[in-house]
Amino acid sequence: MAQNRFERQSQLVPMDRLADVTATVIGVGAIGRQVALQLASIGTPRIQLIDFDSVDLSNTTTQGYRKHEIGWSKPFATSQAISEIDPTIEVIRVEDRFRPRQEIGNVVFCCVDSIMARTAIWRSIRSRVGFWADGRMLGEVLRVLSVTDSDAEAHYASTLFAASEAQRGTCTSRSTIYAASIAAGIMVHQFTRWLRDIPTDADTSINLLSGEWTVRDAS
Repeated sequence: MAQNRFERQSQLVPMDRLADVTATVIGVGAIGRQVALQLASIGTPRIQLIDFDSVDLSNTTTQGYRKHEIGWSKPFATSQAISEIDPTIEVIRVEDRFRPRQEIGNVVFCCVDSIMARTAIWRSIRSRVGFWADGRMLGEVLRVLSVTDSDAEAHYASTLFAASEAQRGTCTSRSTIYAASIAAGIMVHQFTRWLRDIPTDADTSINLLSGEWTVRDAS
């Protein structure tokens, strides 16, 4: 008997709206790779991957890349993993840094590891996207921000501060695959809320070690 692979998510992920999505993942590292694979699993038809980096040995521990992918570009390695999930998904690979004039999808997941990069990307594309999610991670402290309306846009802008004011370290300095997977799951969850016309959470912070979970609205 033929089986629809999406039947168990059918009441949670509206496939009619998902069909119109092109999702751009900027930064295919710890969080970004997990976002891309989850987007593929829920059936996102077009996924754009933007990253200039290549897979190294440490990425097999913290980012979920496989040993035979060492030396491959991260967009290429992730595109191969996506094709193993669903070969019908169109994957657009950009093996380079994000450029301001880069064509992007109507949904963007920002998974870069510096505040300067986030700020530059946001300023160049904020008027071109319907849904934006930003995943931040340092050790076991996670933060996910989503933007779907003007209030959330103003709140997000307030989280972009000078690099000198940022907490020391980057997403690559202290990370684990489990923390990255949790952050990615929250980002994709916010995305599916948007697809269902459910208000999204503008700002979610999680400290895994202390068990603290804080959700802030955009006001």
